[in-house]
Amino acid sequence: MASQEIETLTAQLARLPGLGPRSARRAVLWLVKRRETSLAALLDALVALRDRLSECATCGNVDTASPCAICADPRRDSRALCVVEDVADLWALDRARLFPGRYHVLGGRLSALDGIGPGDLAIAPLLARVAAGGIDEVVLAMNATLEGQTTAHYIAERLEGMPVRVTQLAHGLPVGGELDYLDEGTLAQALRARRAIG
Repeated sequence: MASQEIETLTAQLARLPGLGPRSARRAVLWLVKRRETSLAALLDALVALRDRLSECATCGNVDTASPCAICADPRRDSRALCVVEDVADLWALDRARLFPGRYHVLGGRLSALDGIGPGDLAIAPLLARVAAGGIDEVVLAMNATLEGQTTAHYIAERLEGMPVRVTQLAHGLPVGGELDYLDEGTLAQALRARRAIG
């Protein structure tokens, strides 16, 4: 049996996505064996992140500055805006380096069963960004789930009448799939084949 501190760290790591109790135990053992270098560096990185972490006031991305690095990047195409459900989706798309524009994170998706309505998502700020002008295209990059597509159609309806082209990722994404789990080739094809809604 390990000490209470080691068991507590193992339990905390096991709560992370993709790590179960065995993987967490292996990670803790690796850190304990390298406590002079790796454990201290991990602790310093976690404390620094905790102290500096913020949500971008423009797009909703998580970064250590607001506006985030994406919103502050002058090389980004400010006329193209990609709307995603959450930060993991933004990171998945941006990791592939396929979308040259900026992003908007909704913070979830519409779900009547879960009691999540339009007021619970960052839809009003999205509409305000588009209404302010300077955006030519809004790409609705919702997950290919029933709730994701419902959210995309709701936003498309709200954007009707605004001088902006509304597109969505091409079908071909697996039904029930989530952007964060797709390979870069699938994401590239979906972005290239996006089409207008309606």
